[in-house]
Parts: sequence; C-alpha cells; structure tokens
Amino acid sequence: MGLDVGEKTIGVALSDELGFTAQPLRTIKRKSIKKDYAEVLELISEYSVEEVVVGIPINLDGTRGQSALKVQAFAEGLREQTKARVSEWDERFSTVAVTRVLIDADLSRKKRKKVVDK
Repeated sequence: MGLDVGEKTIGVALSDELGFTAQPLRTIKRKSIKKDYAEVLELISEYSVEEVVVGIPINLDGTRGQSALKVQAFAEGLREQTKARVSEWDERFSTVAVTRVLIDADLSRKKRKKVVDK
C-alpha cells in the first residue's frame, strides 16, 4: 500500500499481488489523527497489506521541511499501530512523473487532479 499523506487528504494506492504496479484505491479526507489512523488500519486489514510505503515530501535540495517532518511523524505513529512494515519513500519527483503520464494519456486537468491525489 502506498500513502500520500497531505494536510487535508491521504491518497491511498495498492499494488498488484506481484508488487509491480500501483493503482489508486481512494482518497481519505482527514478528520483527526485518531480517525485517520483508524481508516488506514482498516484498509491494511481489509486488503491484507504486508508493507505500507509512505511518501515523504523532501525538498528539492534534499532538506526536510515542516511537511516532511509531519509525514514522518505520521509514519512513525502508523509503525506503532500495525504489524505491517512501514517504510518511507522520497517522493520529490513522483507527482511530476505521474502528471506527465496522465498528460500523455490526454486526461483533463480535473481528472488528473483526482488521480494524482490518490
């Protein structure tokens, strides 16, 4: 499972059984940290997730700003509540890469936003 943890939403994606590709699953609207964890933990259980990869928004210069620190804290809290492995991934260029693929597929700006958020 991949998580893109933002201030207002958490994008959730699931990989195929071989772990080669990830497909968007849903976007969780953030309510409170307790409810956010509960929704993520429910999905981990429902889909028998073995590993959760949390995208860390590292700055382009490699430093970790406030957003990255908040997401790292979320990942650490998740680690304490699940038996699934929780790892972190530098997501600096992931949005750019996904957006390019979607533009090449001729998706409208509105549809791209929904997919990128997940």
